[in-house]
Amino acid sequence: MDTPSLVRVWLAAARPKTLSAALGGVLVGTAFGARHGRLTLAAVLATFIVAIALQIAANLYNDYGDAVRGADTHERHGPTRAVAAGWLTPVAVRSGALVAVVVATLAGLYLVRLAGWPALGLGVAAVVSALGYTAGPMPLAYVGLGDLFVVAFFGGAAVCGTALVHAGSVEREVWLASLAVGVVANAILVVNNVRDRDTDARARKRTLVVRFGERFGRLEYAAMLALGYAIASAGAVAFERPGWLLPLVTLPGAWLLVRRVQARDGTALNRDLELTAMLGLAFNVTLAVGVSL
Repeated sequence: MDTPSLVRVWLAAARPKTLSAALGGVLVGTAFGARHGRLTLAAVLATFIVAIALQIAANLYNDYGDAVRGADTHERHGPTRAVAAGWLTPVAVRSGALVAVVVATLAGLYLVRLAGWPALGLGVAAVVSALGYTAGPMPLAYVGLGDLFVVAFFGGAAVCGTALVHAGSVEREVWLASLAVGVVANAILVVNNVRDRDTDARARKRTLVVRFGERFGRLEYAAMLALGYAIASAGAVAFERPGWLLPLVTLPGAWLLVRRVQARDGTALNRDLELTAMLGLAFNVTLAVGVSL
């Protein structure tokens, strides 16, 4: 395989297709802030910069961590990774991740000024978890905590943290919405883990799919999507917010994806992973609109 240009290599390592998952929770949190009429352009931009920078940092460190631990090999069914392919050195990718963390920190300091110490604590936890996802003494993804990380940070931290910055508080409905966002985001990880279960097992990456089997993973995928729609519907009833039912317009797409993931394996799941990310974005956009109504 020919080596792509340096720009293309870094873009591939940053994984721009995954950024929609990071931005979705911020979008929903921003919608809650808009209801209180406290949005400022600077705060909105800062929250999105933090989300993007942390996601890129996590992706780069994931590239680095999986390569040095042997999870990314020529047998992998997913897209080629920069370190494993020899396109970038481990030191270069790790340095790139740290640059992304610095960018997130600079934007985050402005948010701390707006929201106080809770935002600082949340930011520190997010950085530690992003870098510790596949690296460090106990990588989260290697001990079966990857799913919990996704729900907590793509859902809880993103939605609640953004709402805290814009509205100054986190109401019960914000917490519930963050759970819906988090479980739908986790469906993306589940597709990835089903696809990579064999190479993950050989690298001792003990994801839930490796621990409990392929069938569990496919059922978990369906359960994550179903739970997301169920939570949104429950919120519509519990808080008398009919706008929360708006994500149901994407339900037919979710049903088709569940059927696709049940029937496909290996490299065929790459397309389903992309489609799941697109579904997650559509779910978050419609939920954000519904929250704003």
